[in-house]
Amino acid sequence: MTEDEYDFQHHRKIYAQRNFDKVLFGQWLIKTWYFSPYPLTENEDHEPAQTTSSAGTPKTAGVHKPTARSHARTADLFASGLNRSNAQGERSLLWVCDMCFKYMTDNTSWELHKKSCQVEHPPGNKVYQRGAHTIWEVDGSKAKLYCQNLSLFGKLFIDVKTLFFDCDNFLFYILTDASSRKDHLIGFFSKEKVSYDDYNLACILTLPPFQKMGFGALMIEFSYELSRREGKTGTPERPLSDLGLRSYLAYWVSALIRFFRKLLTVLPPSTTEIVTKGAPPDLGSPIRESSEDGIKRRKKTNKGWDGEVAMDDTAFDSIDDKLASFRHFVTTANPDGSATTHVRIECTLADIAEATNIRVEDAAFALQEVGMLDRWGQIRKPGIAPGGGDAEEPSMKDDVVVLTREIVERVAGDRKVKKTALVPKYIVEKALQPGRY
Repeated sequence: MTEDEYDFQHHRKIYAQRNFDKVLFGQWLIKTWYFSPYPLTENEDHEPAQTTSSAGTPKTAGVHKPTARSHARTADLFASGLNRSNAQGERSLLWVCDMCFKYMTDNTSWELHKKSCQVEHPPGNKVYQRGAHTIWEVDGSKAKLYCQNLSLFGKLFIDVKTLFFDCDNFLFYILTDASSRKDHLIGFFSKEKVSYDDYNLACILTLPPFQKMGFGALMIEFSYELSRREGKTGTPERPLSDLGLRSYLAYWVSALIRFFRKLLTVLPPSTTEIVTKGAPPDLGSPIRESSEDGIKRRKKTNKGWDGEVAMDDTAFDSIDDKLASFRHFVTTANPDGSATTHVRIECTLADIAEATNIRVEDAAFALQEVGMLDRWGQIRKPGIAPGGGDAEEPSMKDDVVVLTREIVERVAGDRKVKKTALVPKYIVEKALQPGRY
């Protein structure tokens, strides 16, 4: 066993023992899931050691600015200190401010803090706002204490991720729900500012009271939107917990289903018929986004989020030139003079990954899990003569995966694929300009 493997196993044993049974967070009394290394000592110091460049004495004696290798020892130190100060172990209760995440071990301190806390929203910029729900981008190097306390709180519900007290290289995306005066936490995810493995997410948490409401999907979709803007195919940091793997598999499958639906359709989305004069419609060209005479669409009832003003959104989903090049329309004549048009797509797994911003390995895993790689076939590929042109020898055959719209719809039904939680028009574009950090 290597030193890294020993450290991992050793700390899994430590973190398996919860140091707090419940946490009082705003109006919620939540049962904790895992150990979190809150640096509480005999004197109940309520702030973690800050990693600053100034020459000051660390809050916890002997603990200096941690690195990836030294953090494991730091966690041990905090764990031992916490075991001394909280003899009741799992029977203990932790109070955490739901605005600034300051933590306390008694109700009196919490009540006094509530009266003086002036934080009304996360200390960052709005990058997405739909109704009462907002995603804030918080720079870990600018709001160190806030992000450290947020990380400690999140570790109460996150098992496999390592907690770093040095947040300088991380961005935190915090999803909130607005009340009349304040924005309250629903969940958050973090990502490295610079990831050499192109990870678009380090850890993610939706608070237990808000789980199974689609907020996790919204944050995952937003992380992939960030990758798309960077021109990368993203993937979450490994290892993934069982819950995390299920969440990401659901996202990958949904994104792939939406991709196939978009291309494996002859008519534009939500269109029942097209009427033209003088010539048949040009179905092979990219679909225009403006409304046209002669196109009849289904009427939709918009169902908005909390605080959202319903808007009529009837624009077609656009298909760019590269995606359009994957499509082949085959029209066959019928005996009655009419014609039937079918569409097929020919693309590689790399093409699918690029179009969906999902890493090739993740796309292949998702397709395999839902049985979309089970049907194989062959297509004829013309031979190429040495000097160019068609060869006289028999055409070659390529192995291909066969997918039909019927298969796509069956998987969509089995997996209960829904519409995207992220609506691009609600992204705050000016807040996501390159070079902002």
